[in-house]
Amino acid sequence: MSFALRSRLPFAATAIRRQAVFSSVRWRGYATGSGKDSPLNVDQQQSKTGQQPSYGPIGVNAALKYTENDPAPSPTIFKHEFSLADRVALVSGGNRGLGLEMGLALIEAGARAVYCVDLAKEPSDEWQAVQKYAQKLASTGKTGGDGRLEYITGNVTNQDEMWQIGKQIGDKEGRLDACVAAAGILKNHTDCLTYPAAQFRQVMDVNVNGVLFTAQAAGQQMDRFGNGGSIILIASMSGSITNKDHAWTSYNSSKSAVLQMGRSMACELGPRRIRVNTLSPGHIYTNMTAAYLDTQPHLLDKWASLNPMGRIGRPDELRGVVTWLASDASTFCTGSDIIVSGGHHSW
Repeated sequence: MSFALRSRLPFAATAIRRQAVFSSVRWRGYATGSGKDSPLNVDQQQSKTGQQPSYGPIGVNAALKYTENDPAPSPTIFKHEFSLADRVALVSGGNRGLGLEMGLALIEAGARAVYCVDLAKEPSDEWQAVQKYAQKLASTGKTGGDGRLEYITGNVTNQDEMWQIGKQIGDKEGRLDACVAAAGILKNHTDCLTYPAAQFRQVMDVNVNGVLFTAQAAGQQMDRFGNGGSIILIASMSGSITNKDHAWTSYNSSKSAVLQMGRSMACELGPRRIRVNTLSPGHIYTNMTAAYLDTQPHLLDKWASLNPMGRIGRPDELRGVVTWLASDASTFCTGSDIIVSGGHHSW
């Protein structure tokens, strides 16, 4: 027997043993999904992964339990998993920009009410137009929710005020299920070696303290009612990279803090079924970035060239991910940072 053949025999024997084991597994139903011991069996999952959805079974579980004698099945992915039917949300920075865009997305996903908190005493014309649009959508019955977009004047840097706002929402609605902490500010180019203390503190106060106080306001009510919930902290790709040729030390530092805040809160609140994730947009054309782009048109081409897609993003391109994070479609996602940057990080 040649050396080459002898050297291959142990590997061949191992392969035969593995095939035998695999065949045994298939016979017991694991590979096909049939059989009571299958990991795909709903009862098996219940003992290993905890409580199943109240509207379950879903997905493969639903297919395995279905018989020809059952009524015709209907898709659940949008009816249940992505649905925010009867849910209540709080969105800071919701008077315009990304906050308002995300608030409307939650309404369209079926939320009963979305409370937009912002500093202005009166909501903007933009917000009022969106409120009317949301009411019209709800009147069609197609969203599955009341479509109530509410406005509350509030300062995210005032912890007591934000906590009180959260309690008022909880008292009125009897629940609070989702939170989007979107309020934030960006200052002009400022040399890091001469950065004024007052300006640095202002950025950190809004972008870090304000995010924490907003998350606390919602999280306290989620804990109060025991329904769990989802807290979404709006960070930025600037929290994990530095924007080329922009002196934004305060902004970048604040967004890095939000990333760590999200991970830390997720670890604390997981046992209470409160998920906390961060969402990091890239260059998006908003009211905040327009202050740069509209006065320095050359920046548009520059920013667009910094990602593989060759353009900057739109606020509506965050609707899907914020709905996913707020809904039951992401129930095993916490402590994560979701980057929506057109691939900026990939280069």
